[in-house]
Amino acid sequence: MEVHVNYLAVAAAAVASYIIAAIWYGAIFAKLWQRLTGVTDMKPAPLNIVLVLIGCFVMAYVLDHSLTFGNAYLKTSGIQGGLMGAFFLWLGFVATVTLCTKLYEKKPWGLWLLDNAFWLISLSVMAIILSVWP
Repeated sequence: MEVHVNYLAVAAAAVASYIIAAIWYGAIFAKLWQRLTGVTDMKPAPLNIVLVLIGCFVMAYVLDHSLTFGNAYLKTSGIQGGLMGAFFLWLGFVATVTLCTKLYEKKPWGLWLLDNAFWLISLSVMAIILSVWP
């Protein structure tokens, strides 16, 4: 099976995911996230910021590839196919893995919901970008 990957679309989707994260955890839910995680110091060292940015970009890039390959395997296309792939990627991998982590770490359920809502939205936006950009 040959899969065409539009690397520019993948990079754009990765950037979109990072922007969504900045808005989600910065502008909208910063105080809630701080309360749920217990993190009070929101002034990370400059090196940590760079490492987080690079890590988030690489992670989004890998997830975007997973969406592309999943859609090729399922032979889906268009926005609806992309959203279906994003949902099952979220349900099968993100939600389940983070649920296990939540149970072991005994963090509040609100944190799991906050994080998983972000991932579902982020994956959906990435899937839309990948679906409409040939």
